[in-house]
Amino acid sequence: MIMSEEPRKVYYLFSPFLRIFHWIMVICIIILFVTGLFVTKPVSGGVGMEPTFGSLIISLDLIRNIHFIAAFIFVAAFILRIYGFVINKGDRLFPRVWEPAFWQAMIDVSMHYMLIKPSHKPYLRNPLARMSYVGLYSMVLIEIITGFAMYLMVNPNGFGATLFGWTIGVFGSEFMLHLIHHYVAWAIVLFVIGHVYMAIRADFMEGEGEISSMFSGVKILEHEPLDVGEILDKKTVK
Repeated sequence: MIMSEEPRKVYYLFSPFLRIFHWIMVICIIILFVTGLFVTKPVSGGVGMEPTFGSLIISLDLIRNIHFIAAFIFVAAFILRIYGFVINKGDRLFPRVWEPAFWQAMIDVSMHYMLIKPSHKPYLRNPLARMSYVGLYSMVLIEIITGFAMYLMVNPNGFGATLFGWTIGVFGSEFMLHLIHHYVAWAIVLFVIGHVYMAIRADFMEGEGEISSMFSGVKILEHEPLDVGEILDKKTVK
């Protein structure tokens, strides 16, 4: 007797704009973090010498410029993210906190991750991940504000100082801007580590294309996800 397999369904989820932004963000975060560490505490090559990286002498100005360029690219890439949000429902990852069903989904997935339940119901977009992105984007916003404040307030009479002068009143001092910028950067790195772990875990345990979706834009599920009504494009693979 031949067992017939239930057809799996392919769901188009993420637009090219979100996927391009995602990988730009990955590259920029790595560059910003590494260069930021050297800007914060450069490795001295000796009295009167430039900072070093092993045996390679690197200008601190060059490191700063790379940091600034990556920051501008990172901010500019948000245009892609916003455009994808406008044209494609799958890119709209903001948690629907006003719906009781979203909180039920959060509890369902959380119980699975805490090993209380062997599995969770099928979701196209993990509700825990969606909630965590609020935290990520909040930290990114803090980094953008504090980073540009420090960058533009070098000239106290310039437009940048006028635009970001309010940050001193909010954070207390320019030193606090540096401190907050530094520690939030570490928090983003910790988020990235957790995000990579959870994505790999989901791919191995659920096999729904969690990682490949950031290349292809699609996920493949055996059962119809509960949040499918939020997505426009859906097709079944026979």
